[in-house]
Amino acid sequence: MDTLINNIDLFISGFRNTLILFFFSSIFALLIGTVVGAMRVAPVPIMRGVGTVYVNLIRNTPLTLLMFFFAFGYPKLDLPNPGYTNLAIIALSIYTATYVAEVLRSGFNTVPVGQAEAARAIGLPFGPTMSLVIMPQAFRAVIPPMMSVFIALLKNTTVAAGFSVAEAGTIRANLSERGEPAIVVLLWVALIFVLLVGLLSWLQRYLERRWRVLR
Repeated sequence: MDTLINNIDLFISGFRNTLILFFFSSIFALLIGTVVGAMRVAPVPIMRGVGTVYVNLIRNTPLTLLMFFFAFGYPKLDLPNPGYTNLAIIALSIYTATYVAEVLRSGFNTVPVGQAEAARAIGLPFGPTMSLVIMPQAFRAVIPPMMSVFIALLKNTTVAAGFSVAEAGTIRANLSERGEPAIVVLLWVALIFVLLVGLLSWLQRYLERRWRVLR
């Protein structure tokens, strides 16, 4: 307990940055993943092809390598540099969006085909059919796997610690310089992550109850 109390400033700073990474990456990953997921089931072959290439290329690339590119490769392209934290958010968003897209694609497949056919029969084009008919039902069907994706994202934020982003993953290194035992620090960090994951699990159960499909 002394380790936590005596170094509460570092714990607060580290986990504040972790939550910032998680919050903004979740939003952007959900937005990008929704678009890519829709492209994966679009009736236009080019859109399906672009979505498939994006998912297969990014999902099969290690997150560490993607983070390495944005930390060291991107700044050499003479493009606007928003800083390591924002670049880490971009990397996490692009990477996580592939999993969001695949989860949503599985959700789209749970919606009866007849509903999409009925929407087209009354003159709705692909975009409104997806946004008004398919997506609302798909999101309700994929709450558990989608929350698993966001739990994985929360834990993946620690990768940013290796690329000059001061978040929870850097707490152990910083406290080692203060002479704190590494194993105790790691246990406290792990406990806080468990609490955060528990909060996300509670949110999952709440959304499942609120949005459950009555049969």
